[in-house]
Amino acid sequence: MSAKPPSIVLVGRPNVGKSTLFNRITGSRRAIVAPVAGTTRDSLSRPASWAGRSFLVSDTGGLYGASEDPLHELVVIQGQRAMVGADLLVFLVDGREGLVPGDQTIARELRATGKPVLLAVNKTDDKRSSAAEFYQLGFEPITEISAEHGTGVAELLDEIVSSLASALGPLPSALGPLPSGLGPLPSALGPSAQQSSEIRVAIVGRPNVGKSSLLNRLLREERVLVSEMPGTTRDAIDAVLTWHKRRFRIVDTAGMRRPGRVHRGGQVELVSVAGAKKAIFDADVVALLIDSSEGATDQDAAIGGEADRAGRGVVIVANKWDLVKSQDPEFVKTFDDELRRRMKFLDYAPILHISALTGERAPKVIETIDKIAAARRTRIASSALNKCVESITAANPPVSPGRRHVRIMYAAQVGVAPPSFVFFTNVATTFHFSYERFLANKLREQFGFFGTPVRIQVRRRKK
Repeated sequence: MSAKPPSIVLVGRPNVGKSTLFNRITGSRRAIVAPVAGTTRDSLSRPASWAGRSFLVSDTGGLYGASEDPLHELVVIQGQRAMVGADLLVFLVDGREGLVPGDQTIARELRATGKPVLLAVNKTDDKRSSAAEFYQLGFEPITEISAEHGTGVAELLDEIVSSLASALGPLPSALGPLPSGLGPLPSALGPSAQQSSEIRVAIVGRPNVGKSSLLNRLLREERVLVSEMPGTTRDAIDAVLTWHKRRFRIVDTAGMRRPGRVHRGGQVELVSVAGAKKAIFDADVVALLIDSSEGATDQDAAIGGEADRAGRGVVIVANKWDLVKSQDPEFVKTFDDELRRRMKFLDYAPILHISALTGERAPKVIETIDKIAAARRTRIASSALNKCVESITAANPPVSPGRRHVRIMYAAQVGVAPPSFVFFTNVATTFHFSYERFLANKLREQFGFFGTPVRIQVRRRKK
């Protein structure tokens, strides 16, 4: 089993550029960057490498200074939890503002942790900035950087690698030894063989349906902030879960409201929702959470439609089941029937009734996701496929739009994730959508394409 990579945590006052630096070092755009203090709430973590060395970088919310965010206290608690597990703290200050009392307070608290600290003065591309006064904080060396433009970041990474080596001894090599300062540009680690076998999961839904509570329940730790206030989660937060020797990378996303409301919500919400949509596109399986006490809504259907169009596996998770399960025994059937009526296009998606709060049936979620991920990658032998198709069409032959007799000459599977098939016919270049759906359901029934869409193309065979 590989050793856990060293952990670097970025700390500092709100709006000094921690998220910009995080994105620069990890080569990603995972952390939302906006000129609004307190934008970051959850602690984001991503792998990075420099000079052949790999480590984990965490971006925390602004732990210090005044904040109007009603969740600031929870942000501080989670940031402090990240600092306790850190091997190295990178203290970021604002060169434009200069040394302020808040920086002195942070410096005292960081020294009290007993952990190694590197001081980075950001925004030094501004001629008005000066790093000299920050020597009063008592940390050396001081690295001058511009996280936005990348200047000085290579030197900071050299210092990070050097400090980790001093504190922990030689670090595990990701790329082989490279001369200090001559490594690749800051970037996220390329997918390793282990990473490529991960099952990627996106937890999506409307605000306040329990997405963060479900992630914490699956991980059995308070990984992300949970609050009754809608919009608590802003960044797409991912975490790795190992279950039955398989790795799942689970992403908790921001709640997705109707487009009109999102635009009125401002820049942060626009970027948050864009991140949620990207998480759907990047996922193997999407867990669509709905609030059982409210039932399925049009917005739930719209989010499910995003997953279906992207060709992702889907499990519909009816959360907060503890609030409704004591109702009429027929309630389950009525609930599921109404849900299916609103989401006919997701008739292939299994429905789970759970409570992330109490943990009731929550383990069933990861078990179901595992089955869906396996089904998405199933490949059928051509002989078995054509034998099945022959049986289906003998009982229910297709009809072309011109009402001409159509014969399916043969079929071939052309892809997986999602399973994709081409049907070669004598005349038709399309099937009626109802017949296409019928074929997909029959293939799913015969070959077990559980929880995944099935894509069908029709081509006229060349003479």
